[in-house]
Amino acid sequence: MDNQNRLDFEGVEKLPLQAFAERAYLDYSMYVILDRALPHVADGLKPVQRRIIYAMSELGLAAGSKHKKSARTVGDVIGKFHPHGDGACYEAMVHMAQDFAYRYPLIDGQGNWGSADDPKSFAAMRYTEARLRPYASVLLEELEQGTVDWVPNFDGTLREPVLLPARLPNLLLNGASGIAVGMSTDVPPHNLREIAAGLLRLIDDPELSLRQLMRSIKGPDLPTGGEIVSSREEIVEVYAKGNGTLRVRATYEVEDDNHIVINSLPYQASGAKILEQIAMQMRAKKLPMVDDLRDESDEEDPTRLVIGLRSNRVDIDALMLHLFATTDLERTLRVNLNVIGTDGKPAVRDLRTLLLDWLGFRLETVAKRLRFRLEKVEERLHILDGLLIAYLDIDEVIRIIRHEDEPKPALMSRFGLSEVQAEAILNLRLRYLAKLEEMKIRGEQQALAEERQRLADILASPARLRALVRGEIEQLAHEFGDERRTMLVERDAAQAMAEEELVAAEPVTVVLSGHGWVRGAKGHDIDPATLSFKTGDAFLCAARGRSTQTAVFLDSTGRAYSLPAHSLPSARGQGEPLSGRFNPPDGASFRGVMIGEPDACWLVASSAGYGFFVRLGELHGRNRAGKAALRLKPGWDVIIPAACPPGDFPADARVAAVGSEGHLLVFAAASLPELPRGQGNRILGIPAARLKSGAERLVAVAVLGPADELLVHSGQRLMTIKKADLDHYAGERGQRGLLLPRGWRSVEGLGVSRREP
Repeated sequence: MDNQNRLDFEGVEKLPLQAFAERAYLDYSMYVILDRALPHVADGLKPVQRRIIYAMSELGLAAGSKHKKSARTVGDVIGKFHPHGDGACYEAMVHMAQDFAYRYPLIDGQGNWGSADDPKSFAAMRYTEARLRPYASVLLEELEQGTVDWVPNFDGTLREPVLLPARLPNLLLNGASGIAVGMSTDVPPHNLREIAAGLLRLIDDPELSLRQLMRSIKGPDLPTGGEIVSSREEIVEVYAKGNGTLRVRATYEVEDDNHIVINSLPYQASGAKILEQIAMQMRAKKLPMVDDLRDESDEEDPTRLVIGLRSNRVDIDALMLHLFATTDLERTLRVNLNVIGTDGKPAVRDLRTLLLDWLGFRLETVAKRLRFRLEKVEERLHILDGLLIAYLDIDEVIRIIRHEDEPKPALMSRFGLSEVQAEAILNLRLRYLAKLEEMKIRGEQQALAEERQRLADILASPARLRALVRGEIEQLAHEFGDERRTMLVERDAAQAMAEEELVAAEPVTVVLSGHGWVRGAKGHDIDPATLSFKTGDAFLCAARGRSTQTAVFLDSTGRAYSLPAHSLPSARGQGEPLSGRFNPPDGASFRGVMIGEPDACWLVASSAGYGFFVRLGELHGRNRAGKAALRLKPGWDVIIPAACPPGDFPADARVAAVGSEGHLLVFAAASLPELPRGQGNRILGIPAARLKSGAERLVAVAVLGPADELLVHSGQRLMTIKKADLDHYAGERGQRGLLLPRGWRSVEGLGVSRREP
């Protein structure tokens, strides 16, 4: 290879790729943590926020000035101090102007600055105008009084403050949030008066415990109000650890007995989203007690969400607990007091440590301010001493100025003046040479001498310095403090209402087809046999109940499966297969349906003539594989279950059973046991040989009340057996019964016509 083309790496730093990547990532991480994402405990601001506030003050946008276009401010910020994207800079500016985001906003904006429903719906910077709010003086007033360090801006042409000399702990007052590399911060806003009261107690007693401190600082005070419903112990624990979560809940009141008015929302919750969440439940028919929903928020009532109820008998407390549990009307407030301390390091601090850290910064800031003022006072006194000398011999001063080629050295030599004093004398105007000026100088000297002594005394005494800071905090609390917006009310956790409670209790008829397709028809007056079914399928059975009840299905193996009635598909279609909801054994088919209250009694039986009464609640279950109910032997099948009459069952009730040969038996229901599961007792006596060969079986059963009539279905024909005629077929349980009239012995099913006794 030609020597001229050979690369020379002499003097170039060589690093393994792993070491280079690790160092680069760590450098980037520290930059994001310290210069982008985390606020400083001193002023509670991130660099971009600090630069925006400082740039606005430099533009003369104080609280009493005229608003200027936001684009002007953003241009100054990114052009002079923060060379990043204008969109991110403007968004940070908007955030400091939103009164629903900041407890004590720093910027006063004109135009569209977003809304609580959509904080990022603000207008472009060319349309909005802004200036600082009076509260911003808390951060800026002492800026030019020697209180903070200054550094060159990014191109070295200007200076910018490292921190702002905050006179209150803005970090806790307005809160902060941010995500850095490997860490994040979430500081909630607090009430100014409470924070000031806590600081005053810490100034008086730096050894104050956290629990004693929290007698003044109750907890977060969020700009949107609401309630913090976490217990006092939970709140104390969060502040003791520096991280944790609190529960924040909306507040409401009742108007006209059937209107719920939500008048405050959790922090960062959207009223529009909450209304949509409630509306979704209404569309899913899970809030039958609600019939109206509207947003009546305006300038006078920033939050007014109205929930209209169907009647004044609705349990409002239970409804609101359900909404708290299922919507953003209750949210979790994350607390993570991870900030950059006065030592320049990020760390999670407890509340007491955080306030002590800021208090140390404030005491040092005030001391710097006093020392800066003391230097100015001494400089002025030095000049006044020189002026007084000149006034005492003004004729000689004038002579020197008139006749000397270089009057400054001559004055310094003649009167023993410093260069600064001589310069001040030479800069005097003739109008100030009057005799009266001497008295003014002596008066100013006396006032400045007293101020110098006062400043020196304060700087020499830590107690006086703390007293000065204490008085300033009290004054600021009086000037900017306000009442707490977020109430602290300890409440139990919200519980969603049971699904059955959220469904309107409407009559429903559950229809089951021979192929196991199910649907729910509204009302009890429908004739299920007239519904349309899929080709090759037909009506099998139906049961009447209410939409709030649970439907139970029996398969051909005797297993029971449960479904909420309101979850069944509408009868407008042909339903859906139960095999899609459950996992029955291979080859099993569905044979019957039951519905009612959990204590409702039903008769379940097998084709072998065995059966028992069972309470419906015993068959309820959540397992998709079902629950064992009726025990069967090989060759046995399940017949359609029969509902028991309401009232004092089984007193005076009777069971009717019919076999495939047309034998009908009616016996006392009390002779058949009630079981949770099993094979049951013999209902109809069928000869063992005929049962084994399949020549004869139990076809149907029915349970009749004292006044009920029996309906016998045979093909397309229906026969009614009145109460008096039923006595002809009466017998003991387990007998074979008597034959029905000729022509009615091919029975397909039994029904009951309920009659009042």
